[in-house]
Amino acid sequence: MAERKYNHNQSHVNIWRPCDPWKRSGLEAMRSSKTLLLALPFLIMLTFLLRHRPSDRFTDATPFFNNLTTPPLLEVDVLQHVDIAEDKLLGGLLADGFDGQSCLSRYQSILYRKALPYKPSPYLVSKLRKYEDLHKRCGPNTPSYNKAVEQLKSGSNVVGTTDCKYVVWVWYSGLGNRILTLASVFLYALLTERVLLVDRGNDMASLFCEPFPERSWFLPMNFPIAKMFNSFDQKSAESYGNLLKNNMIKASMGSLPSYVYLHLAHDYDDHDKLFFCDDDQALLKRFTWLVVKTDNYFVPSLFLMPSFEDELKKLFPNKETIFHHLGRYLFHPSNHVWGIVTRYYKAYLARADERIGIQVRIFDKGPGPYQYVKDQISACTIGEKLLPEVDTRRLAVNPSKNPKVKAVLMTSLVYGYYENMKNIYWEHPTVTGDIIGVHQPSHEEQQRSEKPLHNMKALAEMYLLSLTDVLVTSAWSTFGYVAQGLGGLKPWILYKSENQTTPNPPCQRAMSMEPCFHAPPFYDCKAKEGIDTGKVVPHVRHCEDISWGLKVVDRYTE
Repeated sequence: MAERKYNHNQSHVNIWRPCDPWKRSGLEAMRSSKTLLLALPFLIMLTFLLRHRPSDRFTDATPFFNNLTTPPLLEVDVLQHVDIAEDKLLGGLLADGFDGQSCLSRYQSILYRKALPYKPSPYLVSKLRKYEDLHKRCGPNTPSYNKAVEQLKSGSNVVGTTDCKYVVWVWYSGLGNRILTLASVFLYALLTERVLLVDRGNDMASLFCEPFPERSWFLPMNFPIAKMFNSFDQKSAESYGNLLKNNMIKASMGSLPSYVYLHLAHDYDDHDKLFFCDDDQALLKRFTWLVVKTDNYFVPSLFLMPSFEDELKKLFPNKETIFHHLGRYLFHPSNHVWGIVTRYYKAYLARADERIGIQVRIFDKGPGPYQYVKDQISACTIGEKLLPEVDTRRLAVNPSKNPKVKAVLMTSLVYGYYENMKNIYWEHPTVTGDIIGVHQPSHEEQQRSEKPLHNMKALAEMYLLSLTDVLVTSAWSTFGYVAQGLGGLKPWILYKSENQTTPNPPCQRAMSMEPCFHAPPFYDCKAKEGIDTGKVVPHVRHCEDISWGLKVVDRYTE
């Protein structure tokens, strides 16, 4: 469906009938000149707004938003509804000097969200600038990179022969997991002064802009061991855990393998988990090349490592802002995806007084929708006063003197939860007189993580959720974690249902906007015994939605 343009001056079009100007009277000419003079300031302002409005090269969202469930509205220029913020660099988080047209979202995103209280620490800003210098010096196709690749080809790792070290992130799992794991690996790169290189998979280049100046973050296509990435798993002989078990590597060895594979996915074993021990980090520090495959946001366990403790404190004085800052630094939607985001926002969300995001992800077998989930959504949003109740006894309500317009953005693989909420607020008036509009961009029915177009829509919806004022997310969902982190939001989390019944209570406010580490180790590296890692330090606690998971919090009270 082609984008519909709104003519802000539509009521004044065609005031004059087409005619020969030489036949106008002198009075008509004077009136025409006067009208033009009066309209000139308005025309100048309109020209400025249209010239500087968010845009992208793609004008048709139809290929990406099939199955639209909300009729199109007139487009509203977002610049009329938010102040143009001066700090396009997000408090120094972003580097200046990028071509704005090559990545519109990098500097335009601030126009679409309210000012946030979370500022990056001066130390984090300084660390990012130093990393960018390192990436420029050691990134792909530099002399240092080429030298390190030659060492990799040689099959051995001789300490001190290269001046740059690398950590390679392997494309793996769904989009939400990939975003969270890439942020985790980048933080590890910052802590260990390694260069992050990204396996582009089949869609990373089409989803995101390059985050670092001058040098790409993508691994060159001719990387020597790239063809092995898909086969890497927990049983791989090259994995750190298996190298340890088979006594293939020891701290006393003078020469080590040319690289080591770190298997940090959900099925990793106790030897793989030794990655989170300081003694093992000392051994890993000797490798030029580390290759990581993970579907976990493993940041909380980094906070339990004494060797990283002081550095993390300086980087993130407010501990729950880790993904918020790193996510906004790394993940800028491509122009294609940004066009989808901005068109939808301006069409459905920009004019609302308040925006409420509701992300529904159900892990039960079967397509749904389920009545117990519908009831849970209503119980949470109305019980927590996120949305008003409706009056089912009256067909009409006296208009409120100051009604609010609230836009509800729902994201789900299925259509029924949106349809249920839409009908509730369409068929009945609210007791407050507020006007509720319910919108859902797409309903894909099934997750198709291997499909680039599916992931474009998914990224657009994550970003749209992050632009809301209030957020409700589903337990266990990395999709929701990404949205809350980018938006700096502490969501209400819909509890996972047991036996397909509505939980009581239906939801809980998150204690932190940080994502949850779903499969953390429970091991004391010094004592070499099991331990509850959710009770070691006050700022790493168990997650609200997964009792065995870990998340970072800034302040915690029992």
